[in-house]
Amino acid sequence: LAADDTWRGCLMLVFQPAEEIGSGARAMVDDDLFGRFGTPDVVLGQHVAPLPAGLLGVHDGVSFAAADSVSVVLHGVGGHGSRPETTIDPVVMASSLVMRLQTIVSRTLPPTETAVLTVGSLHAGTAPNIIADRAELAVSVRSFDPDVRETVLERIRVLAQAETMAAGGRRDPEIRIAESFPALVNDPGACDTVRKAFSDVPGVMVVDPGVVTGSEDVGHFAHAADAPCAYWLLGGADPALFAGAGSVEEVAAVVAGLPSNHSPQFAPVIQPTLSHGVSALVAAALAWLRPTT
Repeated sequence: LAADDTWRGCLMLVFQPAEEIGSGARAMVDDDLFGRFGTPDVVLGQHVAPLPAGLLGVHDGVSFAAADSVSVVLHGVGGHGSRPETTIDPVVMASSLVMRLQTIVSRTLPPTETAVLTVGSLHAGTAPNIIADRAELAVSVRSFDPDVRETVLERIRVLAQAETMAAGGRRDPEIRIAESFPALVNDPGACDTVRKAFSDVPGVMVVDPGVVTGSEDVGHFAHAADAPCAYWLLGGADPALFAGAGSVEEVAAVVAGLPSNHSPQFAPVIQPTLSHGVSALVAAALAWLRPTT
């Protein structure tokens, strides 16, 4: 953009912290970001994904899931591993709860609704011959509909309480929502504008990836600014991996076999990913910054 004198306006580049825990955008807004630097007319952004480099994924409406991180602490009665009859074992309670939680999506929600529930960690105990007195689960919930979200969170509470009662627990479970942010909603008009802008970018192709069950808190910026948002996926996988893939189905099959975001094996190729990413952001920004005639 610095080398282009055909535009005018204000461009705010946001180097957002804490995106992975869903608190960075809100913290920046709470720190008077827009009061200090101006309120934007549009919020634009992208996130790298295991799509072929050169592919940009743009979807209208609800595009990325709402996210909740739930901490569940189950309380038992500790003791010696040789005398389990004197204890209430929270490891057994937690193990059973992990399995029960999997039934929320498969048995509580209608097949037409979408949610993802993942138990990302389970911590209990310090030694093989000691029965611990507590176990803690960290649960990730993704959803697109507020009613579905409430249903899932309520079922987590009910099942945690039920497992405690079934084990004869003497203390109620502690359930706390550690992190939470809403679904990201792309503005259809803004998405149309960026699609047209991307059509002039050499070497890229625009597709509709559908809704993404991953989450992104950039929507806080758009909500706080009362501005439209257009947020898209940036392909970062080596194009050579897709040689011979001649249809969307064949491309999808290759993507399914690639490491996903947050995998230790996820490693986007530096080029042409960076070049395409910069070009996409520049083209999208110029769609608003160039004066219309």
